[in-house]
Amino acid sequence: MDIKTYKNKVVIVTGGANGIGQCIVDVFRSQGAVVYVIDKKEGEHFVGDIADKQVLEAFAANVLSKHNKVDIIVNNALPLMKGIDECSYEEFQYALNVGVTAPFYLVKLLKDHLAEGASIINISSSRDRMSQPQTESYTAAKGGIVALTHALAVSLAGRARVNSISPGWIDTAYTVYEGPDATQQPVGRVGNPMDIAHMVLFLCSDKAGFITGENICIDGGMTRQMIYHGDGGWKLENN
Repeated sequence: MDIKTYKNKVVIVTGGANGIGQCIVDVFRSQGAVVYVIDKKEGEHFVGDIADKQVLEAFAANVLSKHNKVDIIVNNALPLMKGIDECSYEEFQYALNVGVTAPFYLVKLLKDHLAEGASIINISSSRDRMSQPQTESYTAAKGGIVALTHALAVSLAGRARVNSISPGWIDTAYTVYEGPDATQQPVGRVGNPMDIAHMVLFLCSDKAGFITGENICIDGGMTRQMIYHGDGGWKLENN
């Protein structure tokens, strides 16, 4: 990627103080972009909970007080994961606020300030199409943001391209796994944050100019691998 591609571009990343979000921030900054981060974690970025409407309004106002346009928005903040047995009404609503409502409202606050060729990236999860038990709040939020993606792509046609990425197993500590954890994946390894950051940069570039409203699953092929009892030595054991 040519460093001139993102030089002086104004980029916003929610949940950018840890993990995948931090990697996305670092890569954009290495490309010369001006990056604004909002995260609950204390730091030099804008500190606040995006589930709070007033916090989002203050954050957007802060960015716009320094720039009259925004080139890229990456909605990455992580929703709460709790299941139907333990998740309260309030906790489920909070997960949706972080995972769906906040991305919608942040784009709404900034839509009149999007630069020509603007791009919006929503970070979903492969859990938007598959589940483990007791993950309802997270899964619902991740499914919601994929639907929000194509809705925004249509509404913002001609103003911004909007796409989503669904990561699979991404180890944010860059741990190198061996044995079944690695070999169960068609690519033979667990993912790392750079696998996602590279796709973000591509989707925000002119090279992806014909892509909008799309969801791209980056999971090493796991969601494409059909497994039945007895395949590869795998056996279902009922507890």
